[in-house]
Amino acid sequence: MKMKSKTVGTAVALAASIAAIFVLPHVLELFAIINATIYVSMAILTLSLALIWGYGGILCFGQAAFFGLGGYTYAVAAINFGDSTWAVVLAMAVPALFAALLGYFIFWGRVGDVYLGVITLTMTLILFKLFNATAGDAYKIGKAALGGFNGIPSTPPLNLPWDVGTALAPEDIWYIAASLLVLFYFGSRWLLSTAFGRVVVSIRENERRTELLGYDVRRYKLGIFTLGGAMAGVAGILFANCVFVSPTMFSLFYNAQVIIWVTIGGIGTLFGPIVGSIVLQMIVAKLGTINGLDPNFVLGGILMVFVLLVPKGMLPVFLSAIERFRKPAPHADSPAPLKPAAMPVADMAAPSHTSLAAGKETA
Repeated sequence: MKMKSKTVGTAVALAASIAAIFVLPHVLELFAIINATIYVSMAILTLSLALIWGYGGILCFGQAAFFGLGGYTYAVAAINFGDSTWAVVLAMAVPALFAALLGYFIFWGRVGDVYLGVITLTMTLILFKLFNATAGDAYKIGKAALGGFNGIPSTPPLNLPWDVGTALAPEDIWYIAASLLVLFYFGSRWLLSTAFGRVVVSIRENERRTELLGYDVRRYKLGIFTLGGAMAGVAGILFANCVFVSPTMFSLFYNAQVIIWVTIGGIGTLFGPIVGSIVLQMIVAKLGTINGLDPNFVLGGILMVFVLLVPKGMLPVFLSAIERFRKPAPHADSPAPLKPAAMPVADMAAPSHTSLAAGKETA
């Protein structure tokens, strides 16, 4: 019964996602479509952290580094090639290779969880400072000027594969972004159901025991970490097509936001962080239109409420409430369960000395 309900729920979620992908461009204005694409790109970034943290047990403070590398690689390659086809391939490969290289030194060096967070955060700050210091004509990669703090405002849009003359409209980029989010979500669910995914989850639960069972935990952690880096790079590509690339993509702001979204959505889930990221982005955007109110202050208050009162996150609490609601209550006319009869006190008491003496005389 549970398996059937899960299958029905998955089918409903997939149908709703497909309907939203094709309906929204017909009911939203152009500005709203671009904003929706930004929300989806950030949801992919959140999903990457939800996968490696919630299921791999790797709390990485460097997802913004992979996010920014994806955006910058795409912009630089697209300007130099004049075509976004190979730029997209490179923008996925560079963050993945960077994550693989960083993960190799971390996991083969047996770096602890705390130091892993420190190293990934430090790497993000180094990249932030590095790209901020690239102002001036001297800082170019081929034809692409890095632009320092201003970034690369003239980021070329996506075009059809090997067709430079056909640039994609914002609606087309929305279709791609939303489809990739659905693909990554269901792909992550499938991956976690495989033998690789089960070993990754077992490492999160008890790394030492998994290692004693004969698995090389370093390889599995490196694999999931590299996959998360590639997904973050894809998010950077989509973000670059909606706004433009700049050093702020490496900033603490994006690092902190992604961690907040995963925490509020529910650590150990995939759908919760996606919903949490989109809902919180919409709330922050709405609060940003109110004069005298700092949206980040409200976001910090929401995080404190969830950490203190709802530590499991939004989705697990919601599912628990539905489960309690669906659980049938005991009927009033149903008989009470039978309890085992208690032994009389006299039967449990030890025989007295008088009864023992009487028994001897009778004999």
